[in-house]
Amino acid sequence: MATTDGAIIRINNLSLGYGGRIVLGGVDLAVYPGEFWFFLGPNGMGKSSLLQVLLGALRPLQGDVSWDLARAPVQARGFVPQRCELNPTLEISVREFVSLGLVGLGVGRLEREERLAWALARMGLQDLARRSHRSLSGGQRQRALVARTLIRRPTVLLLDEPINNLDLPTAEAFLQSLAALNRVEGITLLFVTHDLLMAARYATHVALFHHGHIHAGPAAEIMQPEALEEAFGVPVEICEVSAGPVAVHRHGREVCR
Repeated sequence: MATTDGAIIRINNLSLGYGGRIVLGGVDLAVYPGEFWFFLGPNGMGKSSLLQVLLGALRPLQGDVSWDLARAPVQARGFVPQRCELNPTLEISVREFVSLGLVGLGVGRLEREERLAWALARMGLQDLARRSHRSLSGGQRQRALVARTLIRRPTVLLLDEPINNLDLPTAEAFLQSLAALNRVEGITLLFVTHDLLMAARYATHVALFHHGHIHAGPAAEIMQPEALEEAFGVPVEICEVSAGPVAVHRHGREVCR
């Protein structure tokens, strides 16, 4: 079904679950072009499952998902998984790994090279193109995963917890690259995470997952201490500093000054 109101994705009264158990119910959500959404909440709340519904890999129990087929046909929807495990004996370069994203597109050699150069540059990998993929750091491997999807020139990019195993500086640099894709290239982003800090710093919109439901809207409206405490079970405060907002766990004491 296609959207008709300008939304690039619209979800109406959607419920999903497994084996008769409802994981999420009554989900209504509209995503508009150029937004940077964070699907935020503790583990096991249905964030990744909703992403699978959007990808068509999981059938909802009820409700429907509509896409703007003009701006986001199937081939323009990119997906970045949490990790990609390669056979450790497989010798493959970064450029070869990223080029795998072109499988099935049938583009000519010149366009292949143009797309490859663009994707590597967007993720800061142009100087590592001929390096062995297995020699990359964790953060570089995640960048290569994004580049492998970018080579298809998606208009919507869905990312499933890609920073889970990254340290804070590496995760920050990774999110800065994604924010540039959103700001400069206009790519609509849907980012699954439980990381409050990154959501506070980069989200334009947030879907907060809690006990089978979501509360969604502009980040400034959703990222409120009361709602975050209810979802995560611990006191949370959003501090405004010169570099931007920072989410802080209070643990019963004042930390924002």
